Amino acid sequence: MISRVALVTGGGRNIGRAIALALARESAAVIVNVRSNEEQGRSVVREIEAAGGQGVVMRADVADRDAVDAMVARVKQRYGRLDVLVNNAAVREESAFDQMEFDAWRKALAVCLDGAFHCTQAALPLLKASGQASIVNIGGLTAHTGASRRVHVVTAKAGLVGMTRALATELSPQGITVNCVAPGLIDTSRPGGKPHHHASRRTLVGRAGLPEEVAQAVCWLAGPHGRYVTGQVIHVNGGAYLGG
Repeated sequence: MISRVALVTGGGRNIGRAIALALARESAAVIVNVRSNEEQGRSVVREIEAAGGQGVVMRADVADRDAVDAMVARVKQRYGRLDVLVNNAAVREESAFDQMEFDAWRKALAVCLDGAFHCTQAALPLLKASGQASIVNIGGLTAHTGASRRVHVVTAKAGLVGMTRALATELSPQGITVNCVAPGLIDTSRPGGKPHHHASRRTLVGRAGLPEEVAQAVCWLAGPHGRYVTGQVIHVNGGAYLGG
């Protein structure tokens, strides 16, 4: 039996995949959003269905408002509701600032920040109707510590923190909680290897984190036991924020 309907952007791999699987285990029907790689999304849905859950892939570039509107319309047509929105889609390319092309700057902001704007605004009528809705934005450690070669990503993720706090204030009368989960030093597969800043930081627990550990924080915030928490940034980084 479906308890909730959740939309996870960038849900085809790494942290997004882990979030989609974790929400499905808690009886949510999960819309796995991908920008282009539908096979990745279908693989996640197959995992969800193999475990007895329900899921569907929906392809949309979150930086494209028309595509987002069409995706949300499909959600409404298929399920008639939406209870959880996880804004996870992001760009994590690295470049020295003096060599950064403006297009790379705009791409990071368009996906991370504009994408969260488009998805949240498009989904808002369904979220308001839920009565138990949660929005979880996926931020990042470097939005709070800074990092070289990531000015565009750090700026976009820092913007998500401000957006989280503003929306938590504005949407609380509609019963919608809005929080941000900020992962750090998570063991994920990325083109080009580990990010540059991983080499200069350490965790207090002595290991990298797992995508599943980030997913558990998201599930708690989006679930019934997280209803008293809103406008917060939850750090999931094994103490790397303190470890230096």
